[in-house]
Amino acid sequence: MNEAQSLQQAIDEPVRLVGYDPAWPARFDAERERLLKRFPAELLDVQHIGSTAIPGMPAKPIIDVMAGVASMAMADDLFEPILDYGYVTSREFNASLTDRRWFMRHANGRRTHHLHVVVHDGDLWNQRLAFRDALRADSSLAARYAALKRELASCHREDREAYTRAKGDFVRSVVETG
Repeated sequence: MNEAQSLQQAIDEPVRLVGYDPAWPARFDAERERLLKRFPAELLDVQHIGSTAIPGMPAKPIIDVMAGVASMAMADDLFEPILDYGYVTSREFNASLTDRRWFMRHANGRRTHHLHVVVHDGDLWNQRLAFRDALRADSSLAARYAALKRELASCHREDREAYTRAKGDFVRSVVETG
């Protein structure tokens, strides 16, 4: 499979949850170090978010990385350098985002990493960390979220955006009560 075929297959990859893999934190650590080595002054912090950051949580086997920068202007300045560093993205999709820039790494037709570049200590930064930390701290909350994810993955197998949107109310309720 050539690079273009691999990218298209990764873009079209269905929603597929797998059981928690204890290797995910190490995969995050490796990507964190790789990013900090290339962007040591620009990235103020790099955090592991998403379901692969929650021990025991079923997840799409994609490491979600959140990189904090000083401003959205800095995020925009990093756009091309991040693409040159092995990530891909949709310019059209990013043009619709006001609070982050989104990138993806892939290999062999599968997504491996999502990179969310956001303002460090801004609203989105704090919300994503609050959600992660709430799930890490409360096993019953994490179990409810895992059940919801399984149900939604079954309903929205071929539509990643619908799957993500359908989780929104649960995520908001956790962040707002936390």
